[in-house]
Amino acid sequence: MLKLQEAFIAVCATLALTPMDAVGQSHVRLVEQQGKFKLLCDGEHFAVKGVGGEEHLALLQSLGGNAIRTWNTDNIEEVLSEAHKHSIKVCVGIWLGHPRHGFDYRDANFVLEQLDTSLAVVRKYKDHPAVLMWAVGNEMEGEGNDPSVWYAVNHIAREIKQIDANHPTMTVIAEIGQDGQKVHNIERFCPDIDVIGINAYGGIESLGQRYSQVGSSKPYIVTEHGPLGPWESERTAWGSPVEWTSTKKAEFYRLGYVANAVAHQERCLGTFAFLWGHKQETTATWFGMLLPDGQRLGAADAMSQLWTEKPLDDQSPNIKQIQFDEALSANSVKPGKSLSASVQADDDGSQSLKYQWKLLSDSATVGEGGDPQGNESDYSQLLKPEGAKVSFKAPEGGGGYRLFVYVYDSSGGAAVANLPFQVAAPIKLKSVMPAASLPYAIYEEVSTNSVFEPAGFMGNTAAIKLDSNCRDSARTGATCIKAQYTNDSLWGGVLWQSPAGDWGGKQPGGANLSGARQLEFYARGESGGEKVSFVFGVLNGSQPYRDTAKGELNDVVLTTQWQKLCIPVDGLDLRQIKTGFGWSVAGQGKPVTFYLDDIRYTQ
Repeated sequence: MLKLQEAFIAVCATLALTPMDAVGQSHVRLVEQQGKFKLLCDGEHFAVKGVGGEEHLALLQSLGGNAIRTWNTDNIEEVLSEAHKHSIKVCVGIWLGHPRHGFDYRDANFVLEQLDTSLAVVRKYKDHPAVLMWAVGNEMEGEGNDPSVWYAVNHIAREIKQIDANHPTMTVIAEIGQDGQKVHNIERFCPDIDVIGINAYGGIESLGQRYSQVGSSKPYIVTEHGPLGPWESERTAWGSPVEWTSTKKAEFYRLGYVANAVAHQERCLGTFAFLWGHKQETTATWFGMLLPDGQRLGAADAMSQLWTEKPLDDQSPNIKQIQFDEALSANSVKPGKSLSASVQADDDGSQSLKYQWKLLSDSATVGEGGDPQGNESDYSQLLKPEGAKVSFKAPEGGGGYRLFVYVYDSSGGAAVANLPFQVAAPIKLKSVMPAASLPYAIYEEVSTNSVFEPAGFMGNTAAIKLDSNCRDSARTGATCIKAQYTNDSLWGGVLWQSPAGDWGGKQPGGANLSGARQLEFYARGESGGEKVSFVFGVLNGSQPYRDTAKGELNDVVLTTQWQKLCIPVDGLDLRQIKTGFGWSVAGQGKPVTFYLDDIRYTQ
């Protein structure tokens, strides 16, 4: 018997598999007993103690987490393998197109191609032992009242069940809708969805009670929870969201778990806390449970204590207070004013603490649906830090700013907080350029002096192809631009930047296009019906080298014939345009190809 075991392990090693990999598919079942739902994974009760994210899985395992959630299947093979190494299950997210990004659920071709792509993923990975369940879409429902969306979701779920009977299906919605309307519609249109995933922030405490009142026959998982979102937070006098300290956030993470996974165990199968990692969303620290270097914030400690039912030996620092030492009227100051601030933090008195201060611009951006945002500009060179205190002079440029403090202990724990303030002065331009001659060509047949380059690839960049010397039926001359988005889901786009790669508005460049009355260009689709959005001036806010104006055309439906399109710019402040032009497309169930020509600013 021993020799057989040794031979088995040797074969697994030869195939670059672990014995568990060789065993194959896990069996996950949803069971109901006397009105109480449970997940059984290989026969054992599996309460979801999860996070959204794919990084630092060894840390997650050490803290007691047992599951992660993805939003799409990018690099899913590597994610599954790494999760399995750490005994972590994966709720595999299958990204579905969003109508707000241009996906048309009434177009049979789009929907069927999305179905085929989704099922191909299930066929390929259904036997991986790390798979927990399939999450069909994330917040693609909008208001939740379009039956065509729910029919597509259920069609995918129904076909998944034919392919893989061993893993439940789930769809993920943004909250439950007015009077639970989204849940009602899933009940009505999606009988093949087993579990409802709910992303909830400000309403997390009452979610379980509200869900019970809806009377759904299905259990739920809280698929995102964390602090209040910037869209529902208190605002400053100038409209910027006020961010909680990491200490206050930790308590709200705890509340989200207790109010659902604990208080409503009969319906709630567990939670995925958001976000196991970090991202720029309004600020660099709003949703992250970790800092970029992997240091734990209080949210990670709070979730670990809930998962394991015991506190960590070395808790992350607590921030008791952060404040300006001066009395500021509505946190507004004049340029150059001397300021100082201090923070009170502790670590149970067991460790010495280190402090790092940063001063960043604040664009007050409140995004939608987690869409990507650029980093804020850094003014930390103005600071004079002294441990838990800092002094500085307010920047000369007007606009919003945030003073951040990062507090570190010696055992991998950290805390963070920030103070927003406004410099009461006109937002000054960092560069003053003479007005360019008009018309100003972004792209035309003959080589121009344009400073803009199509270098700002966005979204699913691997699926973007751009040929600026295409010779397929140019409108004028011999060449035009051929743009391709080769994926059928997610989204992608390209910005014409100056200089190339300046996403944060930190470098001089651009053009003074004062006097222009419109941005005009020509476009056509390869087959007709392609939906494309066009834009200029995306670097808004208080960045030092920002766009002074913005314009857009959303969801333009192209034909196979060249058509002239215009974005009016008359009356706008065009003194500093850093992103002269751009396009974006959302996954439309099939690849998208279109053509552009003669892009220029005209009088």
